[in-house]
Amino acid sequence: MEKTENKHLQNSIIEGNIKVEMLRYFFPLLFGSFFQQLYNTVDAIIVGKYVSPEALAAVGGSAAMIVNLFVGFFGGLASGATVVIAQFYGAKQMKMVKKAIHTSIALAFTGGLAFTIIGFIFTPWGIEVLKTPKDTIDMSTMYLRIYFLGMIPNIVYNVGSGVLRALGDSKSPLWVLLVATFSNIILDILFVIKMDMGVVGVAIATILCQLISSILILVIMVRIKAEYKLRLKEIAFDKGIMNRIIQIGLPAGIQSSMYTLSNLLIQSAINSFGTAAVSAWAAYGKIDVILWMIMQSLGIAVTTFVGQNYGAGKNSRVRESIKQGLIFTYAMTISLSIIMYVARMPLLGLFISNHKIGAEVLRYGNVMMRCMVPFYGIYVAVEILAGALRGIGDTLIPTIMTLSGICLLRIVWILFIVPISGKIEMVVYSYPVTWAVTSTMFIIYFVYVMVKKKSF
Repeated sequence: MEKTENKHLQNSIIEGNIKVEMLRYFFPLLFGSFFQQLYNTVDAIIVGKYVSPEALAAVGGSAAMIVNLFVGFFGGLASGATVVIAQFYGAKQMKMVKKAIHTSIALAFTGGLAFTIIGFIFTPWGIEVLKTPKDTIDMSTMYLRIYFLGMIPNIVYNVGSGVLRALGDSKSPLWVLLVATFSNIILDILFVIKMDMGVVGVAIATILCQLISSILILVIMVRIKAEYKLRLKEIAFDKGIMNRIIQIGLPAGIQSSMYTLSNLLIQSAINSFGTAAVSAWAAYGKIDVILWMIMQSLGIAVTTFVGQNYGAGKNSRVRESIKQGLIFTYAMTISLSIIMYVARMPLLGLFISNHKIGAEVLRYGNVMMRCMVPFYGIYVAVEILAGALRGIGDTLIPTIMTLSGICLLRIVWILFIVPISGKIEMVVYSYPVTWAVTSTMFIIYFVYVMVKKKSF
């Protein structure tokens, strides 16, 4: 017992070589994100190849946007727990770490139950508001309602993973996802290909894998050999910790929701071009998710490194963590953007069958990738600088910048600029334009914070 406890307290994040330790922390995060997305991608491939383009549009179109709205809000809120735990852990306040962990899990169960009820009830309304193509409405509704039944294990897993990562453990969530991913592939083959259950089979396979993930992550937290281990009977809200989590996490949750709401408006605009465009957008979303996994994983790494070192009062390591995060993210983003642009047609072909609208789907997908891929590098500053600011507990101003620079500008673009052209290219350009504006604001604000907090 004592040996394991000492291992937890020998914290390489606040003591080791930042470049080496950040990469060591990042790669399990990346692989974990990869496997988390892999079973979504497997869903898309199996549905697109063995069911129909309409089924692919149902799983990856409006339904995916609605799921992202709910999960994104709670993910942002839960990031407050990650920051709080990281700062306490960096400061070696283990009793506070314990309180924060139990409060976070209580929040996950409560929030998951609330989202299950809300999502199940309002699914038909959401599908209608998004102007979902008529040939996918029934499938989208069925898929979403089944998906929402698994919201509690979904959120428990994600919060539990965030807790472990705040403690510096990015490997355990990876092993859990390996199990879940291979389980999902087997269940997809069974329910969709063998039993011909269509999108219903995909949804059932997904929630079963989320259940497996949540159980495994709770077992890992219960078996931590340290004073802050999870004890199921002690799961409860601590008022002070909860207030701090909400103070940091609520702006991030609102920001995530506004991101998704603006994307819902874009999805609605894409829907107006028909099923082929919706299928192409869904397929493209499964391709560029690889890049977002890299950015998000490095953003989480920066938040954890900044949070723990800030809590420990090691400001030079805070600055170095941000620097290395930017270097790694730019290098990986530029490299992957080149690969995606050159290989865009073969990548799109993975998701498209020889259906009668297959050629049109490929044409739309090619346009989308040509308009988006060259500009990914613009977004790096937003992800990494936001992660750094989150690590020191500064979320309000970044949220305001994101709401205005990305969300509001995107809405204005869709409502007033797109109708002038009427082309799908103008819908897609809403992304790089808003990235550029928001990146500029983040850089200016970050420089201001650096000057204001001289020690930081």
